[in-house]
Amino acid sequence: MDCPVSRSIGYYLEALVAIAPFGKDQMTATLRGVTTNNVDLSVDLIRTATLVNLRNFGLSEGVELRITKRGAEPRGGGEVRFICPVVRAVTPLNFVDAGRVRRIRGIAYATRVSPQSANRMVEAARGELNRYIPDIYIYTDVYKGAESGLSPGFGISLVAETTTGALLTAELCAQAGDAPEDVGRDAAQRLLHEIARGGCFDSAHQWQALLLMTLGPEHAAKTRFGKLTPFSIQYLRDLRVFFNTTFKIKPDNQSVLLTCLGTGFTNVGKKTT
Repeated sequence: MDCPVSRSIGYYLEALVAIAPFGKDQMTATLRGVTTNNVDLSVDLIRTATLVNLRNFGLSEGVELRITKRGAEPRGGGEVRFICPVVRAVTPLNFVDAGRVRRIRGIAYATRVSPQSANRMVEAARGELNRYIPDIYIYTDVYKGAESGLSPGFGISLVAETTTGALLTAELCAQAGDAPEDVGRDAAQRLLHEIARGGCFDSAHQWQALLLMTLGPEHAAKTRFGKLTPFSIQYLRDLRVFFNTTFKIKPDNQSVLLTCLGTGFTNVGKKTT
């Protein structure tokens, strides 16, 4: 599938991640276009956070995202392969302990530019984050030739993992004239801001938790968010309209607890064994 370069591949992958587990057969999709921009989730964060979050709902086994080519704005040229098996039903969520950050991982990529750009982003990000935690590892991913897409670019994505398995993310890709040091430093500051918000799901993945809690069994599901984003507030209204599901929202210190009763959605297309 060729995706319009006006949005990144992540924009389309988010929809596939939501519907693929409930299909009749395993989904295998190849998407081509822009792999990272500053509007949508990058393919890196979808691979390292969005798909990993599915484990909280019993959906992690067999889910895979392979990045075969990277494509920066404006011309793209990237390619990913998404594989997702189907499930009969999701498991109920009871995840309210956000824990404390125990490690930070990340990926700094560079396409059609000097490989040193990735190293400079890593050093700048570590300079901001090492003051708070020593366990930091940021991989460098440099692409050349046909695998580097059609446009030059570089960027960095960061994931903080807590002691209870919560994932908090931030990312940034360079615009024209940006220095690698500025990109790395600003991405690290965005991650620190996300950590300060707290919660078991970061602001970019609140929708995922809300949707799968709604589609869960007819049992109480409960989780904690740092602060509801404007998108999540509207999303809660949409879930009430489509599924007639209402969430109980309770402020708790600097965070909010959300509880709902699942709709008991079952994938009747999946054959039982």
